[in-house]
Amino acid sequence: MKKHVRYSIVIPVYNEEAVIHETYRRLKSVMNSTKEAYELLFVNDGSRDQTAAILKEYSDGDESVKLIDFSRNFGHQIAITAGMDYARGEAIVVIDADLQDPPELILEMIEKWKEGYDVVYAKRVQRKGETFFKKQTAALFYRILRASTDVDIPVDTGDFRLIDRRVCEEMKGIQEKNRFVRGLVSWVGFKQTAVEYIRDERLAGETKYPLKKMLKLSLDGLTTFSYKPLKLATYTGSLLSLAGFIYMFIVLYQKLFTDSTVEGWASLIVIQLFFSGIVLILLGIVGEYIGRIYDETKNRPLYIVRECYGMERKERQAVSSVVHE
Repeated sequence: MKKHVRYSIVIPVYNEEAVIHETYRRLKSVMNSTKEAYELLFVNDGSRDQTAAILKEYSDGDESVKLIDFSRNFGHQIAITAGMDYARGEAIVVIDADLQDPPELILEMIEKWKEGYDVVYAKRVQRKGETFFKKQTAALFYRILRASTDVDIPVDTGDFRLIDRRVCEEMKGIQEKNRFVRGLVSWVGFKQTAVEYIRDERLAGETKYPLKKMLKLSLDGLTTFSYKPLKLATYTGSLLSLAGFIYMFIVLYQKLFTDSTVEGWASLIVIQLFFSGIVLILLGIVGEYIGRIYDETKNRPLYIVRECYGMERKERQAVSSVVHE
């Protein structure tokens, strides 16, 4: 008989062997204090170190530990999605393994959930151990995203949050390829609230979100929830065309009604290069949207699971059939 689970803690992991022992210890301490049934659902996103081996050992000796082992690296947002697909709890908490987000805050989230909130997201009031550049660009991104979309996506929040089973079921029906989970949770709606906290430094290891991945996540967020960049491209193109049209009349006037000649080929080349650069930028914006349309039409599964540990076979087959529908 399948054991009833009150809480599912989804933890995406990628090369986290340096911190995974402490993550496991703190999560166990927090969840044991609830005196209710829970599962720790680790999603190994193609780790190249000993992360998966360590988690397999935990699952062998601890029935609350489950491991979903991907066939390769599919990305952080897809790992979160897989955790939601496999989660069995009445409430699902998403938290990273690096301990920048304190597991102890889960207890406060649970209290808010019991008060009747369907989504409880963690809002950062301070970020320790991060560069000035990262803090400022993150703050700018969240505010641009909020101004660009009709969906109320909270600023200064990550994926660390608790969602009710009803929200999780709605999320499972969304099969977008280029996912921005925190935005999708806001799009789904329901009753939401925040708990504030100070984000700690990474306990050990290296960040899994370098600049390249941060830029991709930002593009996914903007293109998934807003088509204003396309409107911006239209407006910019219209303004530049109007400026070029006006300049054409100025040149004709000088040629026909004045004795001055058109001089300064260098300046003309600079203008031409400027306009060409703008055109290429606008084409790039359009290309971002077309590329995402292409990804959606391929209809490939979001992820492939190599093996599951700590789960009953029937449970794995049930989830697999839903994922590949």
